[in-house]
Amino acid sequence: MARQYWKPGNMLYPLPVAMVSCQGGKKLCDKTELFGRPNIITIAWTGTICTNPPMVSISVRPTRYSYRLIEETGEFVINLTTETLVRAADYCGVRSGRDTDKFKEMHLTPLPSKNISVPGIAECPVNIECMVREAKQLGSHTMFLADVAGVTVSDDFLNENGSLDLHAAGLISYSHGAYYSLGKQLGTFGCSVRKKKH
Repeated sequence: MARQYWKPGNMLYPLPVAMVSCQGGKKLCDKTELFGRPNIITIAWTGTICTNPPMVSISVRPTRYSYRLIEETGEFVINLTTETLVRAADYCGVRSGRDTDKFKEMHLTPLPSKNISVPGIAECPVNIECMVREAKQLGSHTMFLADVAGVTVSDDFLNENGSLDLHAAGLISYSHGAYYSLGKQLGTFGCSVRKKKH
């Protein structure tokens, strides 16, 4: 099979689609109507970085409006995104919170968080409350390393045993400029070494 050699670039796909909610205070809001108004930025560069303590990361360009809000408060919520929220996720990624109330425009509901002041998004199946531990300026983006302060899970996606059934939520991914629903299950963790039942 023939191959081509390309210059270095970010070609790690697919990626999660996360709607990250944030909220600034009076310190950085330059318009009275923005004081305390929650905002949403869509992020694909996010991931788990530690189990104990539970930590996650997001990478944000310093030019983005949400960057200032996260930098000021040190808080944000990662909201998992579903097939029914594709339009909202895209809109929140291409419109700026400087000019738009994204919650209002996309008919989304702020969900009060338990451990931080920033709300989550009620329409999302999982909301991960985050407190910034460190901001690493790496070049085009700053990576916010954050401790998970709490998690909210919608009852709609709990099975009869009380376990989370995220497959039923219809989560989506992002790959090279397009959104995709997650495909069929191909195996489970440990399937390659699990002994077959006779």
